[in-house]
Amino acid sequence: MNIYEYQGKEILRKFNVTIPKGILCMNVDEAIKAAKKIGGNSWVIKAQIHAGGRGKCGGIKLAQSLEQVEKYTKKILGMQLITSQTNQKGENVFCVLIEEYIDIKKELYISFMTDRVQQNIIFMGSNKGGMDIEIISKNSPELLYKTIIDPLIGLTKNNIDNISKKISIPKNSLINFYEEIQNIYKSYWETDSLLLEINPLVINSKNKIISLDIKFNFDTNALFRHPEIISYQYAHKKYINKIDLMEIEASKFDLTYIPLNGNIGCLVNGAGLAMATMDTIKLFGGEPANFLDIGGGATIKTITEAFKIMMQQNNLKTILVNIFGGIVRCDIVAYGIISAFKSLLLDIPLIVRMKGTNEDIGKKILTKSNLPIINVNNLEEAAKKAIFISKNNNFK
Repeated sequence: MNIYEYQGKEILRKFNVTIPKGILCMNVDEAIKAAKKIGGNSWVIKAQIHAGGRGKCGGIKLAQSLEQVEKYTKKILGMQLITSQTNQKGENVFCVLIEEYIDIKKELYISFMTDRVQQNIIFMGSNKGGMDIEIISKNSPELLYKTIIDPLIGLTKNNIDNISKKISIPKNSLINFYEEIQNIYKSYWETDSLLLEINPLVINSKNKIISLDIKFNFDTNALFRHPEIISYQYAHKKYINKIDLMEIEASKFDLTYIPLNGNIGCLVNGAGLAMATMDTIKLFGGEPANFLDIGGGATIKTITEAFKIMMQQNNLKTILVNIFGGIVRCDIVAYGIISAFKSLLLDIPLIVRMKGTNEDIGKKILTKSNLPIINVNNLEEAAKKAIFISKNNNFK
């Protein structure tokens, strides 16, 4: 799950981590008012997108007058920002963060990362902050220092000592460094983050430690404990494109959904089986409209929601349901299909292939429903029938 920089800083602020004064702005007038409210003679205008590398691509500007605040905000808003971390299309900038200018004395890098393989937490630091950490790791790995945190014990003084000495924290900043690192770790731990990266963590001219730029990566399996974090996805709903909204909506019901460009909808349980289903459709000349994994905990409600999300794609000609019944029983899927037909008033033909737990019961439920559903016995037959319908608009 991605959140914007300003949202991440809102989280850090709750844990008493020191961050620059900043105000989110949607237009030029708001930006000028924000700069006046923050005060000072210089401000940083920062494009808000779900990617790093903004500074190198014109997404971060230093303004040394209100006229420059106006000029740079106009330039950044509406940009299609392409960075090393976006796709080729980039991301559209619809809001900027106006921050106070920080007089930087030293730039550092700090991160906490969950290592699931070793079942511990990696605390990393470098005295070369502000650079791409990937470049440091590749070209100068000796400048990236690590210490291991036992999650059962938590962050210790020895952990902080280890990093502070290696990245040469000045004596007059040490106490503040200890306080900030403890608060940063707490924000990582209590939000169930997989990664919290501060780059750069700076020492200003008054020897104070400030988190200048941040990146969170949350454990999606733990988001049910953090509704306030989930809500960040909907903060700018009207600016989010339809594809992203579909994926976000699916995640609310523990569904994995990725829209594609074809016309054959796919509803499958298990990522591997979903990939195999799409491959089979492609093999016989069809085009899948989506990747959809309903997972192992699917219910009648989540199956209905899956159909609801899928039907937002206007190009659908038919839907192929491919279920291997195990934890998810075939009869539950059958009831979910019928529920979707009735609640969504579906008028699109379905090809259903079921194998596994309660397979016969599931097929009988669908047959008795008198809905436009074709039961088939194997994936090849299912794919060929779906392709025929998609190309001929013919249910027979």
